[in-house]
Amino acid sequence: MSKSLEFLTEALRRLPGIGPKSAQRMAFHLLQHDREGADMLSRALQQAVSAVHHCALCNTFTEEEVCDTCSDEQRERHLLCVVETPADQLMIEQTLTYKGLYFVLMGRLSPLDGIGPKDIHLEKLLARAADGLVTEVVLATNFTNEGEATAHYISEMLKARGLRVSRLARGVPVGGELEYVDAGTIARAMLDRRAT
Repeated sequence: MSKSLEFLTEALRRLPGIGPKSAQRMAFHLLQHDREGADMLSRALQQAVSAVHHCALCNTFTEEEVCDTCSDEQRERHLLCVVETPADQLMIEQTLTYKGLYFVLMGRLSPLDGIGPKDIHLEKLLARAADGLVTEVVLATNFTNEGEATAHYISEMLKARGLRVSRLARGVPVGGELEYVDAGTIARAMLDRRAT
């Protein structure tokens, strides 16, 4: 393989879920069948890398100093939802049920991978949560071991400063039939049940 093709393949391998064979197939496809698409992808990546940075307030991706969500005067400033990634933020926004503000960690605690509190911007989160406007912090980290550990750590940190902290509920998915739901999910739903 030429050095340029090898470099393209290695670059594509950096994407999550892309192994050596998939990266090679993508590289060959772009060069053989879609050079216009390859050029467009190249320009889009270059533009995003140079224009997109972190919001000064919530840490999500934006092209401005402060993102549109943080700038929106209609948002409920007393609510702060903590998520792991901008993709998680987008999913919550798509529900149209949450009207507060966000803080995006850009990761989660994972001591085995060497990711500690400084790596997920906890000092910035603490400053945002303690701004005098926030009265409740909603922890919306993923329900993985690392996500749970991150939520617990943040919860203890914020409760020690007198803030109200809540966690997303867990349970049976909408439209789910109990016989097809795993036992762990049913157990969690039973423990987290609420009055009707």
